[in-house]
Amino acid sequence: MELKVLNTSGTETGKKVKLNKEIFAIEPSDHAIYLDVKQYMANGRQGTHKAKERSDVSGSTRKIKRQKGTGTARAGSIKSPLFRGGGRAFGPRPHGYGFKLNKKVKQLARKSALTYKAKDGAIIALEDFTFEEIKTKNVVALLNNLKIADKKSLLILSEQNKNIYLSSRNLQGVEVITASELTTYKVLRATNIVMVESSFEVLDKVFSN
Repeated sequence: MELKVLNTSGTETGKKVKLNKEIFAIEPSDHAIYLDVKQYMANGRQGTHKAKERSDVSGSTRKIKRQKGTGTARAGSIKSPLFRGGGRAFGPRPHGYGFKLNKKVKQLARKSALTYKAKDGAIIALEDFTFEEIKTKNVVALLNNLKIADKKSLLILSEQNKNIYLSSRNLQGVEVITASELTTYKVLRATNIVMVESSFEVLDKVFSN
């Protein structure tokens, strides 16, 4: 499969880029995608939830009434979960949600996500470019020329470019990353994937390691 390379004006340059079959045309694995996205979202959770249990609540630990003969249930402390102001029974405690996922499964998930985007025709090959100054309107003009201004877009560069990143930072629905930072979640979240010409080579090296 080949893609026509466009320039920043949205016109064809006459060049074409060939998509690697090992990345953009594999048999996709939905389960691998599920596991990778689940791990990505789990790693983003803080896990700092905490409720005060009876050992954390302030108050006396003396026995508030005699054991028997009151006609009511036994009670050993005012901090019991049964009383108002007492500690919570089996409340949430801080813990991490992350889990281990094998490297090959993560690679399979990313390749599967890219394969789906390639089949849907949602990948755009763009000629290498840069901005001389930091201006949001440059990115807006680029998206308008590519006719994807009203869609969530993921711009993949071969290496970090400060001017492009800062110019797109204020735009909602636009994210700029390098090919080495590619994740399954970000690929699936975007409606269109815009890849600069040199990023295809970087992506080949990333998946070959």
